[in-house]
Amino acid sequence: MSAQAMRRTFVDRMIGAARLNSSVYEEVEADSSAMVQAIAVVAMAAVAAGIGAILEGPTAVLVAIVIGIVGWAAYAFVAYWVGVNWFKGPQTSATWGELLRTLGFANTPRLLLIFAFIPILGWFVYVAVFIWMLFTTVIAIRQALDFGTGEAIGTAVVSWLVFFVISFALRLIFEI
Repeated sequence: MSAQAMRRTFVDRMIGAARLNSSVYEEVEADSSAMVQAIAVVAMAAVAAGIGAILEGPTAVLVAIVIGIVGWAAYAFVAYWVGVNWFKGPQTSATWGELLRTLGFANTPRLLLIFAFIPILGWFVYVAVFIWMLFTTVIAIRQALDFGTGEAIGTAVVSWLVFFVISFALRLIFEI
């Protein structure tokens, strides 16, 4: 690990992840102690999403928080399985924990969802965060699973589709 990487603070890592800095994702992948930081990013992003949903009522706030946290772990599991089983290349060597950490930091743009309750601006915030997270997610997957960008995009898309179908089925079952 370089001297610069060793000096990165939690906030530096979040900023680097948001700026799509692959070396930050590599650093987080290799640092098993970064799991606490990844959980903190996801928790803060989930709370921000909850606050952004405040005008929709207390249930929407709670759902946004729970989905933010549970969804992160579930998506990481699906992406790990898809990546190592369908897109695995000769360099692919990773654990679910490594992908969980990198995807945790990929949630950094979701902090902006705190502004989603603002009329008119809220819609723009959702769209911007969604697009930004497409990029952070692909980089997180690429770095954690030691893929090329094409394999990372494939893993992200297939995992999202699987995750969407499961989420949709659960919503139907539990009438959420």
